[in-house]
Amino acid sequence: MRDINMVVGAGLCLLWLLVALLSVVYMPYDPLAMALDGRLRPPSVDHWMGTDQYGRDLLSRILAASGVSLMVSALTVLAAFTAGVLIGAIAGYLGGSFDRLVMVVAESFMAFPSLLLVLLFLSISGPSIAAVILALSIAFTPMVIRVTRSSVFSLREQQFIEAARLSGSSKSAVLWRHLLPNCVSPLSILATSMFANVLLVESALSFLGLGVPAPQATWGALLADSRQYLAVAPWLSLYPGVVITLAVVGVNLLGDGLRDLVDPRLRQLVEGQNA
Repeated sequence: MRDINMVVGAGLCLLWLLVALLSVVYMPYDPLAMALDGRLRPPSVDHWMGTDQYGRDLLSRILAASGVSLMVSALTVLAAFTAGVLIGAIAGYLGGSFDRLVMVVAESFMAFPSLLLVLLFLSISGPSIAAVILALSIAFTPMVIRVTRSSVFSLREQQFIEAARLSGSSKSAVLWRHLLPNCVSPLSILATSMFANVLLVESALSFLGLGVPAPQATWGALLADSRQYLAVAPWLSLYPGVVITLAVVGVNLLGDGLRDLVDPRLRQLVEGQNA
């Protein structure tokens, strides 16, 4: 069953990636082109997912939104891990006052819900793709710091690390050549979990009108626009909702399968850091 879940998750993630890449080179229609004479048309041969309140092709808008969601999620995870791994690794290895300072700041940020922190930042900076990525990165970096610091802290007294020190390796060599490579497993598992969380938060921001600004299509914005048409055009909310669900389920299944494949004991570690 675990193998099946991982295969399904990998398949859904691969499908999302292919759809996002396809949207760069091909669109059935211009996702921004309005045709008021074709408003709120149900799914048909010409428009497989129907049209919205402005006559825009819903399939084209979902394809365009796939690329935006993938880009925002990927860049956010990359930025959070770049900063979080660097700070967490140094704090865990050096310890002392720097470690205590880093953990106080990180846990202070983690005391607030991620969505609340992002909303606070965007209310000051205003919505834009760059601002959304920066705000999400700031909100999720403390989690990476905590997991990295815990992994490094638990490994730094191991015998192979002591042997590296006795062989004359510098502190930086011990950290980057011996400690961090042994932290790849928990960090890779955290990355998949974080990817799904970032996707949900970004969709929630777009739903609230604080995400990627219009007229750029996003999955959350498509859901927000469909609320007043639920009775007459249910497909406007059905298809974006299904796409978000499949993307989140796919990433989570892939993460669960990866965690079980690497080491089942890591489940407790990662879940403890996410609590």
